[in-house]
Amino acid sequence: MPTAAPARPAGNPPPPGWHVVWTQSHCEQLVHDQLVARGFESFLPKINVWSSRAGLRRLIRRPMFPGYLFLRHAMDKDSYLEVRKARGLVALLGETWERLAVVPEGEIESVRALARSDLPCMPHPYLREGMRVRITRGPLAGVEGVLARRRDHKGLLVLSVDLLFRSVGVEVDCTAVDPA
Repeated sequence: MPTAAPARPAGNPPPPGWHVVWTQSHCEQLVHDQLVARGFESFLPKINVWSSRAGLRRLIRRPMFPGYLFLRHAMDKDSYLEVRKARGLVALLGETWERLAVVPEGEIESVRALARSDLPCMPHPYLREGMRVRITRGPLAGVEGVLARRRDHKGLLVLSVDLLFRSVGVEVDCTAVDPA
């Protein structure tokens, strides 16, 4: 999850970090191209998805995270204003230009590796421990509970009876779980 960068003393140059650029719908490539043309390091991860038009199915490249791309730059006020001029840009995520959200380098490298791999992948709901979830398929379809832990593709779904102050856990396939 992106985190806001801590405030820095005046006069110190900001460190380069990966910032998140929010774009208008279907404007990711437009914004990316404008930022690159202005000398910024921009990263627009794409994945292969099947598309059907006029009865024909074909693989096309689509943004991995529709509506978003990443920008690596030591952001000062002038740079921020230059980025904001891009047509199709909605905002840079963060509180202010001085406290922009930063994505950890490790997460960006993981996304880069996936984008380079050309392995089939698909969007998946964001899940985290403690989140209330609903099972979407299998013998527990429709059951709601709290996701207690995750490992690989398995999670522990905790079902509780509040009146009894009792809970029971069952291991579930996280690919069959959506946020409730």
